Amino acid sequence: MKHLNSVGLFLLSCTCLQLSAAAPATAGISREAEALVNWKASLVSADESLGSWSLANSTSLCSWTHISCDPAGHIIGLDLDGTSLNGTLDRLDFSAFPQLKNLMLSNNSLYGTIPVGIGNLTSLVQLYISYNPYLRGAIPRSIGQLKHLSELILSDVGLDGTLPEEIGNLTTLEELYLNFVPLTGSIPLTIGMLVKLRVLSMQHNNLTGNIPLQIGNMTELYALYFSDNHLEGQLPGTISNLINLQELGLSINQLRGHIVTKLGNSSSLDMVNISHNKFSGLFPPSICMGNVLRIVIAEYNRFTGIHHQTFQNCTSLQIVVFTANNIVADIRDIFCEHLGQLRMIAFSQNQLYGTLLRDEGEIFFCNYTSLDLIDLSYNVLHGGLSKCFWDIPWLGFMDLSNNSFNGVVPLSRSFPYALEYLRLANNHFEGPFPLALKKCKNLTTLDLGGNNFSGTIPYWISKGLPGLRFFRLSSNMFDGIIPRQILQFSRLQLLDLSKNKLAGAIPDDFVNFTGMACEQNEDSSYHHFGGNIQIVWKNVDYVYTTKIAGMVGIDLSGNVLSQEIPGGLTTLLGLRYLNLSGNHLSGCIPEDIGNLVVLESLDLSRNQLSGEIPPSFTGFRSMSALNLSSNKLYGMIPMGNQLQTLVDPSIYINNLGLCGFPLEDCVNSSPSKQNERSQAEDREALWLYCFVAAGFIFGFWLYWGMLSFYSETGRCAFYQYVDNMQEKFTKKVHSCISWFQAKASNEV
Repeated sequence: MKHLNSVGLFLLSCTCLQLSAAAPATAGISREAEALVNWKASLVSADESLGSWSLANSTSLCSWTHISCDPAGHIIGLDLDGTSLNGTLDRLDFSAFPQLKNLMLSNNSLYGTIPVGIGNLTSLVQLYISYNPYLRGAIPRSIGQLKHLSELILSDVGLDGTLPEEIGNLTTLEELYLNFVPLTGSIPLTIGMLVKLRVLSMQHNNLTGNIPLQIGNMTELYALYFSDNHLEGQLPGTISNLINLQELGLSINQLRGHIVTKLGNSSSLDMVNISHNKFSGLFPPSICMGNVLRIVIAEYNRFTGIHHQTFQNCTSLQIVVFTANNIVADIRDIFCEHLGQLRMIAFSQNQLYGTLLRDEGEIFFCNYTSLDLIDLSYNVLHGGLSKCFWDIPWLGFMDLSNNSFNGVVPLSRSFPYALEYLRLANNHFEGPFPLALKKCKNLTTLDLGGNNFSGTIPYWISKGLPGLRFFRLSSNMFDGIIPRQILQFSRLQLLDLSKNKLAGAIPDDFVNFTGMACEQNEDSSYHHFGGNIQIVWKNVDYVYTTKIAGMVGIDLSGNVLSQEIPGGLTTLLGLRYLNLSGNHLSGCIPEDIGNLVVLESLDLSRNQLSGEIPPSFTGFRSMSALNLSSNKLYGMIPMGNQLQTLVDPSIYINNLGLCGFPLEDCVNSSPSKQNERSQAEDREALWLYCFVAAGFIFGFWLYWGMLSFYSETGRCAFYQYVDNMQEKFTKKVHSCISWFQAKASNEV
């Protein structure tokens, strides 16, 4: 019996212990539920996404939406990503969640500040608060209390201030994303304490100062991004300690000096982007030591050379961009024949020299069968092209402009069907229009300007290149007429045939020019690399970026075109510039030219145009460059609001008789000062003729009257005749005066 009493007492004590232990756990869960409900009450329209959050069912807390629990029932995860939260974090009691490991608040409309209390989440492993652009204030220093944090993603928010030094306390951190915050100040030296960090991304901020030497302590780092800041100074040599580095992004800063020679110590370096800085000297030869490098982007720096072994054995290389540097090198010393994976080569605006041809006559690029883009413009390359260029199957973009290439563009048995952009401008190419382009169905930009091409523009041009949007043949020796087929381009937005020897009339059927028929919006959907084309815009040479496809214009200047300006041009309502200067065009300016309301630049100078300036000129609302000089125009210059901003009188000089602002005022309200002067001179001449005729008649009969005066019969007859003539003369004079008055009244 005593034994049974002892067992009963033992069981009772165990039960009491369990109840006493369960009481705090239950209280903790209840506190978590209460904290969430209170925070929900402070949010706007939260019932839609947090409808299950209610104290009425707090006993089933783990069944609430967006919540995950541990076996004991405590909340360990709050996943509220993209739940349309609208409110602040001020009413959220962070201290109520000591077990919380994952807090996801991204893609919402939270505003206010990040409370200091967030440091109470001492068990937190993941913290995501990205894409909340209305958050303000600084990153709280209490962030350093999250000693178990592994991932901190705090991007695309409206915070300001500096990165607190306490960030160095997060020694377990593996991923840190602080993009588009925007942070100010310098990178704290304590960042070097994050020795377990694998990803560090602090792009698109306002960081200043140097990259700290302590960056070399983070030897586990495989991705380092500091792009688009205001960092300066040299790249620290300790960066060569990052032996696991795969991705390095330092673009758009003010970093300078030489690149450390051991940058490529990492055998896994895959991508380097150091563009838009002030790096100089020789590009390091060790960059591809691991032979896994795929991407190198170093455009807009001050590099003067590339070691001949830098890319020679880099068979993994796919993209190499060194646009706008000062690299002096023979192009064949930079590349070898074994870079078969290359997709993009961009070395524009350097001082590359030499030829693309090998000793055998073929271009070594022709082995690069994966090439999508070649940009070697603005260098000093010479020699010819090989027909194998057109055999590269995926080539979509080629710019060889502004070099010294020469010869005839060769014809291949195959056609570059994938080609979208071709610019051979400003070289010494010659011969007829390249037949190699006859079936480039995908070509949208073709610039052959500034060469010695000759012959006629082929009739197949619109059928062979149906997708053309930008077409430039300026400054060549093309002759003949403008073929009517050129007006069949339905997508054409820019046509430049200026400075050739084209003759005849301008074709008038612009019905199919739908690409110019309406105002074009800017469009960035064109080729992924963009591209440039040179035009004369408002009398100035302008390099136009085709990635922004809002430009619409026609330039036929500097030819020997004749006859009248076709009225069909006035239906191209999207035109922003029209240049027909320096031809032999005659007749009047089309009456409806004012329909081109978005026209910004119009040049009709140095022709033989006559008549008055059409009143429709007052309809121009965007005109900022106008030239009508050296024609045969007369009359009053129309008085439009936009025309009144054109104050340079030289745009109207060397015409027959224009008047009005900005030239001399017209004498009266008559439409033409020249007409008025001419009419006055005509009236004076007619009056003179009448009086001379009357004087002659009077003198004639006076002479014969004197001869017969001495006979009485003759004297009587003479007196009677004079009386009759006086009466007739008076009637004639009155009739003449009446006719002149009526004529003058009609003219007024």
